[in-house]
Amino acid sequence: MSTGAKKVVVFDYGFGNVRSAERALAHVGADVEITRDYDRAAAADGLLVPGVGAFAACMKGLREARGDWLVERRLAGGRPVMGICVGMQILFGRGIEHGVEAEGLDEWPGTVEQLNAPVVPHMGWNTVKAPEDSRLFAGLDEDARYYFVHSYAVRTWELEVTNPKIAAPKVTWATHGEPFVAAVENGPLWATQFHPEKSGDAGAQLLRNWLDTL
Repeated sequence: MSTGAKKVVVFDYGFGNVRSAERALAHVGADVEITRDYDRAAAADGLLVPGVGAFAACMKGLREARGDWLVERRLAGGRPVMGICVGMQILFGRGIEHGVEAEGLDEWPGTVEQLNAPVVPHMGWNTVKAPEDSRLFAGLDEDARYYFVHSYAVRTWELEVTNPKIAAPKVTWATHGEPFVAAVENGPLWATQFHPEKSGDAGAQLLRNWLDTL
């Protein structure tokens, strides 16, 4: 590994596919460490927060590992954080699964709820519609496909930015039965509903784009 490689911590709080994320990031040139050590995660160039399973369980595990404080601390200092799958969902205000409501990190307003689609879960490859000036999807074709595995999503983007001096988040959409938020770029906080680490060459390019911002 070259000395110029960016240091990325994959935060291991018990609810993420950390090994596949580690391999994918190493493949695109990152110096990767899997840890739940707060200080090491706080000091890294980039923090990746994966997530699988139920919203409420992920939030419980994250709080027990002080991950909520970690994300807040990094973002307060403009330090990059990226969430994947449920690691993206918990960045929103709340999640509702099987009638149970749980609080999220509330970095963005919004509710994670079940997709209104003929077939759930949404499992497999799908295209997305990204903003033209997206840095996350830079160099990727419009027909590129990404790998999704989820039953819940954010169906309505609620954050409104009225201050012209503040850049509005870039929101990428996908459709499965109905439109839902597939990715967000918001200053140092980026996130994807799909799994870039399972999305082949397109996912590798997307991770490379993130590393380029660190």
